[in-house]
Amino acid sequence: MSDPLYKKELLRLAADATGSGRLAVPCATGHAHNPTCGDKVTVDIALEDGRIAGVAHHTQACVLTQASAAIVGAEITGLDRAEVQALRDSVAAMLNGGDPPSAPFDIFTHFDGVADVRARHTCVLLPLDAVLAAFSESGEAGR
Repeated sequence: MSDPLYKKELLRLAADATGSGRLAVPCATGHAHNPTCGDKVTVDIALEDGRIAGVAHHTQACVLTQASAAIVGAEITGLDRAEVQALRDSVAAMLNGGDPPSAPFDIFTHFDGVADVRARHTCVLLPLDAVLAAFSESGEAGR
Protein backbone atom coordinates (compact mmCIF):
# COMPACT_ATOMS: atom_id res chain seq x y z
CA MET A 1 0.00 0.00 0.00
CA SER A 2 1.58 3.26 -1.09
CA ASP A 3 -0.89 5.62 0.64
CA PRO A 4 1.18 7.77 3.07
CA LEU A 5 -1.73 7.80 5.52
CA TYR A 6 -1.67 4.04 5.96
CA LYS A 7 1.95 3.06 6.33
CA LYS A 8 2.85 -0.54 7.08
CA GLU A 9 3.87 0.42 10.63
CA LEU A 10 0.44 1.96 11.29
CA LEU A 11 -1.35 -1.07 9.91
CA ARG A 12 0.76 -3.27 12.17
CA LEU A 13 -0.01 -1.15 15.25
CA ALA A 14 -3.73 -1.20 14.46
CA ALA A 15 -3.69 -4.97 13.95
CA ASP A 16 -1.80 -5.57 17.21
CA ALA A 17 -4.42 -3.48 19.08
CA THR A 18 -2.30 -3.32 22.24
CA GLY A 19 -4.47 -2.51 25.23
CA SER A 20 -7.71 -3.36 23.47
CA GLY A 21 -10.55 -4.32 25.78
CA ARG A 22 -12.02 -2.99 29.00
CA LEU A 23 -10.76 -2.88 32.58
CA ALA A 24 -12.82 -4.95 35.01
CA VAL A 25 -12.95 -2.15 37.59
CA PRO A 26 -11.74 1.16 36.14
CA CYS A 27 -11.28 4.25 38.27
CA ALA A 28 -12.68 6.26 35.38
CA THR A 29 -13.85 5.94 31.80
CA GLY A 30 -13.46 8.55 29.08
CA HIS A 31 -15.09 8.78 25.69
CA ALA A 32 -14.12 10.64 22.56
CA HIS A 33 -16.01 10.80 19.28
CA ASN A 34 -15.17 12.30 15.92
CA PRO A 35 -18.49 13.31 14.35
CA THR A 36 -16.82 13.94 11.00
CA CYS A 37 -16.02 10.27 10.39
CA GLY A 38 -17.82 8.43 13.20
CA ASP A 39 -14.71 7.21 15.04
CA LYS A 40 -15.37 6.37 18.71
CA VAL A 41 -12.92 5.57 21.49
CA THR A 42 -13.68 4.54 25.06
CA VAL A 43 -10.74 4.43 27.47
CA ASP A 44 -10.77 2.91 30.95
CA ILE A 45 -8.02 3.95 33.35
CA ALA A 46 -6.95 2.71 36.75
CA LEU A 47 -5.17 5.34 38.83
CA GLU A 48 -2.70 5.18 41.69
CA ASP A 49 -1.53 8.44 43.23
CA GLY A 50 -2.80 10.38 40.22
CA ARG A 51 -0.88 8.26 37.69
CA ILE A 52 -2.21 5.73 35.21
CA ALA A 53 -1.70 2.27 36.67
CA GLY A 54 -3.73 0.45 34.03
CA VAL A 55 -5.39 1.30 30.75
CA ALA A 56 -7.65 -0.38 28.23
CA HIS A 57 -9.47 0.94 25.19
CA HIS A 58 -12.44 -0.01 23.07
CA THR A 59 -11.91 1.55 19.66
CA GLN A 60 -14.43 1.58 16.82
CA ALA A 61 -12.56 3.62 14.30
CA CYS A 62 -10.31 3.95 11.29
CA VAL A 63 -6.79 2.55 11.13
CA LEU A 64 -5.28 5.87 12.21
CA THR A 65 -7.31 5.99 15.44
CA GLN A 66 -6.74 2.28 16.06
CA ALA A 67 -2.98 2.69 15.68
CA SER A 68 -2.93 5.72 17.99
CA ALA A 69 -5.01 3.82 20.56
CA ALA A 70 -2.53 0.93 20.40
CA ILE A 71 0.33 3.33 21.18
CA VAL A 72 -1.66 4.70 24.11
CA GLY A 73 -2.42 1.15 25.28
CA ALA A 74 1.25 0.18 25.11
CA GLU A 75 2.98 3.26 26.50
CA ILE A 76 0.77 5.53 28.61
CA THR A 77 0.98 3.67 31.93
CA GLY A 78 2.74 5.76 34.56
CA LEU A 79 1.73 9.16 33.22
CA ASP A 80 -0.31 11.72 35.14
CA ARG A 81 -2.89 14.07 33.65
CA ALA A 82 -0.42 16.88 32.97
CA GLU A 83 1.92 14.48 31.16
CA VAL A 84 -0.94 13.14 29.02
CA GLN A 85 -1.93 16.72 28.15
CA ALA A 86 1.69 17.53 27.26
CA LEU A 87 1.84 14.40 25.07
CA ARG A 88 -1.38 15.39 23.31
CA ASP A 89 -0.02 18.89 22.74
CA SER A 90 3.24 17.46 21.41
CA VAL A 91 1.49 15.10 18.99
CA ALA A 92 -0.76 17.94 17.78
CA ALA A 93 2.30 20.15 17.26
CA MET A 94 4.07 17.36 15.35
CA LEU A 95 1.05 16.99 13.06
CA ASN A 96 1.35 20.73 12.39
CA GLY A 97 5.04 20.51 11.44
CA GLY A 98 6.69 20.53 14.86
CA ASP A 99 9.07 18.08 16.45
CA PRO A 100 7.84 14.60 17.41
CA PRO A 101 7.32 13.66 21.05
CA SER A 102 10.26 12.14 22.90
CA ALA A 103 10.69 8.40 23.46
CA PRO A 104 8.79 6.19 23.93
CA PHE A 105 6.18 8.31 22.17
CA ASP A 106 8.42 9.08 19.18
CA ILE A 107 6.56 6.16 17.57
CA PHE A 108 3.97 8.81 16.67
CA THR A 109 6.38 9.81 13.88
CA HIS A 110 4.73 7.05 11.83
CA PHE A 111 1.81 9.46 11.46
CA ASP A 112 3.91 11.93 9.44
CA GLY A 113 1.75 11.24 6.36
CA VAL A 114 -1.23 12.66 8.23
CA ALA A 115 0.34 16.12 8.58
CA ASP A 116 -0.93 17.30 5.20
CA VAL A 117 -4.46 15.98 5.80
CA ARG A 118 -5.72 18.27 8.54
CA ALA A 119 -9.10 16.55 8.75
CA ARG A 120 -7.35 13.37 9.93
CA HIS A 121 -5.44 15.00 12.81
CA THR A 122 -8.46 14.40 15.04
CA CYS A 123 -8.24 10.67 14.31
CA VAL A 124 -4.70 10.52 15.71
CA LEU A 125 -5.56 12.63 18.77
CA LEU A 126 -8.86 10.91 19.66
CA PRO A 127 -7.41 8.24 22.01
CA LEU A 128 -5.47 10.90 23.94
CA ASP A 129 -8.65 12.98 24.19
CA ALA A 130 -10.45 9.94 25.63
CA VAL A 131 -7.71 9.52 28.26
CA LEU A 132 -8.03 13.20 29.20
CA ALA A 133 -11.81 12.76 29.44
CA ALA A 134 -11.24 9.83 31.81
CA PHE A 135 -9.02 12.00 33.99
CA SER A 136 -11.78 14.61 34.08
CA GLU A 137 -14.30 11.98 35.16
CA SER A 138 -11.95 10.74 37.86
CA GLY A 139 -11.65 14.12 39.53
CA GLU A 140 -7.93 14.23 38.67
CA ALA A 141 -8.49 16.89 36.00
CA GLY A 142 -6.66 19.66 37.77
CA ARG A 143 -3.64 17.68 38.89
